[in-house]
Amino acid sequence: MLETHDLTVRFGGHVAVNAVSCAFAPGTLTAIVGPNGAGKTTYFNLISGQIAATAGTVSLNGELLSGQSPSARTRAGLGRAFQLTNLFPSLSVLENVRLAVQATHSGRHRRGLNLWSIWSDHQSLMQRALEILDAVAMRHQQQAVVSSLPHGDQRKLEVALLMALEPQVYMFDEPTAGMSHDEAPVILNLIRALKADKTKTILLVEHKMDVVRELADRIIVLHNGTLVADGEPASVIASDVVQQAYLGVAPEKEAA
Repeated sequence: MLETHDLTVRFGGHVAVNAVSCAFAPGTLTAIVGPNGAGKTTYFNLISGQIAATAGTVSLNGELLSGQSPSARTRAGLGRAFQLTNLFPSLSVLENVRLAVQATHSGRHRRGLNLWSIWSDHQSLMQRALEILDAVAMRHQQQAVVSSLPHGDQRKLEVALLMALEPQVYMFDEPTAGMSHDEAPVILNLIRALKADKTKTILLVEHKMDVVRELADRIIVLHNGTLVADGEPASVIASDVVQQAYLGVAPEKEAA
């Protein structure tokens, strides 16, 4: 279980995230919504360690992650995708995934420094990378240079890198941002497939409420860095305070 307790960050006199306490269980997808500037991405940055908290804690399966580096949190089981793709643009699709697999398995199967073990390890890493490319339907693009890929395929590849890390927690920050109407369903199908693994926890920042309605088991709403709603999607979306202030949708008037 991923848990934040009174997680807070201040930038000067501005409180960007204000004492947010939440627990996220395996087998669930939680959507984090709110207007621009509500603190959603900052909350993600605090969880994954991109910025240091002013106060509060982050823990995973009872292990305190606060104070640990982003790489240490990744090794602990957090996997993070960013709003902008975070890939190696000059390398091939296969090499990007192979490096992620290698980072995950480094030292696990080391059998000594000899040519056979190095070759065997390399073959094992490449096979795992190809399996992941199969999962995201990109094996046919394995030799393509990443910088030549369209935006939608780069987003798919970023999901592949997350899968290679074998995280317990997947964190997606606006995964369909900048994607065309035809490209977005591919990413959403990948997230659905990940959600089917009930041992994984998924956190999703997303502005598109049709996506949230379809995927989320739970919605939490941030406003000015404060948690203002938390619950089952239908009840959260239907609440007047969320519709008026956070989703920009006026509630229906009761009949006279």
